[in-house]
Amino acid sequence: MKRVLFVLSLLVLSSGLLFAQDNPFVGTWKLNLAKSTFEPGPAPQSQTRTIVAQGDGAKYTFDGVAADGKPFSYSFTVKYDGKDYPITGTGAPAGADTIAIRLVGTNKAKATEKKDGKEVAEAEVEVSKDGKVSTVKIKGKTADGKEFHADTVYDKQ
Repeated sequence: MKRVLFVLSLLVLSSGLLFAQDNPFVGTWKLNLAKSTFEPGPAPQSQTRTIVAQGDGAKYTFDGVAADGKPFSYSFTVKYDGKDYPITGTGAPAGADTIAIRLVGTNKAKATEKKDGKEVAEAEVEVSKDGKVSTVKIKGKTADGKEFHADTVYDKQ
């Protein structure tokens, strides 16, 4: 029995490590403002998204300068299991404090962002087949109930 558990543990660990190596989301991505749209706006002045593999999940870090010139930085560590994980820092869309991400394809994921347990935004993320471009389509409502939508394009650095 111990041998079976050991072999199963190795299989689970190795599959997580293989996913980490093949995770198309991993890397440093810079927001391409010329190809992105923000409704109602305004767009941030800049944004960099850094994703580092961690087992069968990843750590996401967002750093940038908001439209008003103030810096923002937030991060989260998730598994791609659809469960909620905390967001720390400032500047997350709609003030979200948790995020859940699930894979819906080899290069595609869907995310749900929540604030105080209530859904505030949904996003669909896709990495191009060549791995050089990532698009994020997000929609939601701000704390004051205003709807927003953004189609953002990131170039891999």
